[in-house]
Parts: sequence; structure tokens; C-alpha cells
Amino acid sequence: MDEIKSHKDLKVWQESMDFVVMIYDITEQFPSKEAFGLTSQLRRASVSIPSNIAEGAGRKGGKEFSRFLYIALGSLSEVETQLEIALRLQYLKNVEEANKRIYFIRNMLSNLIKSLN
Repeated sequence: MDEIKSHKDLKVWQESMDFVVMIYDITEQFPSKEAFGLTSQLRRASVSIPSNIAEGAGRKGGKEFSRFLYIALGSLSEVETQLEIALRLQYLKNVEEANKRIYFIRNMLSNLIKSLN
């Protein structure tokens, strides 16, 4: 296995960064009246995922890293819920691709947590 020198070397961080871009692209379609509502919430929650991975990776020890990974999982669930709300409000036609990414990132986060415990 390649040595991890930085959070940037973590595949889950890389995938979650791509996911942030996806969320920004998705929210571009939302009505302007949502700029300070759902758009802002979705963007903040998505940014929180790689941010918490990075912060946890910069901490001492696996226990602290795990704690931040759990926070990232919470943010991922928040995004999932907010996308469902956007779907129900008919701001989106489907969230299938986003849900695939969510599932993939969730699995990677869960596996990384297991490896640290």
C-alpha cells in the first residue's frame, strides 16, 4: 500500500471533493429564492465532508480521526436528506447519480473508520 502523507492522498477525501463539485453543479439549477436556503445548506453540508476528513487526518491518533470521520458521515446524511427535499420540491428530476456517490463515499468512510478502530 502507498504511504499516506496527507489527507489529499486519501481516496475518500478525493471522492468527497468531487462530490462537492457535483453538489455545486446541482444547486445551480435551484430557483434563486433558495440561494440562502436549501442551496446554501446543501453546499455547506457537502463542503463539511472533505473538510472533516482533512481535519481528522491532521489530528493525533486514530480515535480523533474516527470522530471527524463520523462527523463527515453525518454531513453526508444531511446532504442525502436535503437532496431528497429538493427532489420532493421538484427542484431536481432525480438524484440517482448523487445517491450512487453518497453510497460509495459512505462505504469508504465506514471502512476507514473500521480500519482505525
